[in-house]
Amino acid sequence: MAADRRIVIENCAIATVDGHDTEYASGHVVLAGNRIESLGAGRAPEGLENVARRIDASGHLVTPGLINTHHHFYQWITRGLATDHNLFNWLVALYPTWARIDEPMVRAAAQGSLAMMARGGVTTAMDHHYVFPRGSGDLSGAIIGAARDMGVRFTLARGSMDRSEKDGGLPPDFAVETLDGALAATEETVRQHHDSSFDAMTQIAVAPCSPFSVSTELLRDGAQLARRLGVRLHTHGSETVEEEKFCHELFGMGPTDYFESTGWLGEDVWMAHCVHMNDSDIAAFARSRTGVAHCPSSNARLAAGIARVPDMLAAGVPVGLGVDGTASNESGELHTELRNALLINRLGGHREAALNARQALRLGTYGGAQVLGRAAETGSLEPGKLADLVLWKLDTLAHASIADPVTALVFGAAAPVTASFVDGRQIVEDGRLLTADEDAIARATRDEAQRLARIAAQA
Repeated sequence: MAADRRIVIENCAIATVDGHDTEYASGHVVLAGNRIESLGAGRAPEGLENVARRIDASGHLVTPGLINTHHHFYQWITRGLATDHNLFNWLVALYPTWARIDEPMVRAAAQGSLAMMARGGVTTAMDHHYVFPRGSGDLSGAIIGAARDMGVRFTLARGSMDRSEKDGGLPPDFAVETLDGALAATEETVRQHHDSSFDAMTQIAVAPCSPFSVSTELLRDGAQLARRLGVRLHTHGSETVEEEKFCHELFGMGPTDYFESTGWLGEDVWMAHCVHMNDSDIAAFARSRTGVAHCPSSNARLAAGIARVPDMLAAGVPVGLGVDGTASNESGELHTELRNALLINRLGGHREAALNARQALRLGTYGGAQVLGRAAETGSLEPGKLADLVLWKLDTLAHASIADPVTALVFGAAAPVTASFVDGRQIVEDGRLLTADEDAIARATRDEAQRLARIAAQA
């Protein structure tokens, strides 16, 4: 939409998730081009010029768009497998199949992953892709193209692995890259696709996979590469007790100390999971402003444990939410992570004081923006920020008897998305994508999943 054209949204409850948690029981939001121009209580100001559209949002809650901080899109075509495994056994079971992916499979899987998130209120998505079998095609280009076509804001964490079975790792030998090859390919991806502008739709991060699938050299050189190029860093960390044991046996120290020794703590770093963190680990993350992608459903699916999110937040660690790959979170959408983050953390030591509804919403919005390094641009509803927002319908049977709209959104069933805007462009209407054919994507993902299963069985 042209910068001088306005969309006016009125008669809605608003949760801004700004620094003061400002809320309006009945208010308005004015979008101008790809920015939020104004918002507040009551009706929009009279006399606004160039109003292209007015939306009566009675019965709705408007929030910032949800922000996903950890995912593996390719896993969309391997859902429902190894359902009773812990992390290491799950990886051993699935790596031989994942090692056979190719560009058409990855494109279809990315479309499926993005479609499920977008129709459920995600406006900024992220993918950590680290499996690059030889001769598989332009996998990064396929993922980035799918996000561009879907119309979501996107960060590709260009992953890598160089520790295969022969080196004591888990992936098959032909599914990993060499140290030099991984670094060169990552740098080329950054140079081709990273946009550092305020309203960037595509950004790239440097993302070696995990301590048990990459060499120390790849971690250390990857951190140096990211800082030379001015991009963020991402990896898995402290996910399971097995990982902690692995790090002590191989490196003589726990995961956090190992990461620090390789340059992997800092305000430009975020790590997925961080389930098994002691007090000194949390203090190191807080001191360095290292971020965390909390993935409650995946952590439960793989029996990894309960991350100490309340303690992290109290210490000042930036925390966002992640879907994680859909081979360990088959629902594939982020709204359930708001609810599961709240409920699962109440099973921990803090019990009912662990998280409340507004803290959960903050994790899925502003917290995610912090973790991705985009809190100045998105994650809250404030004048001058990007027009990334969602209208949640809360006047139906599922929610109408819950007086507080934020409680309804977080504690209740998944709320219908009446409209979702990214960069001022509407991408969802009445729960359906406007930018893609959901039925065609479903057929493509089914076909590619079956093709991958046949190839893996033959191998």
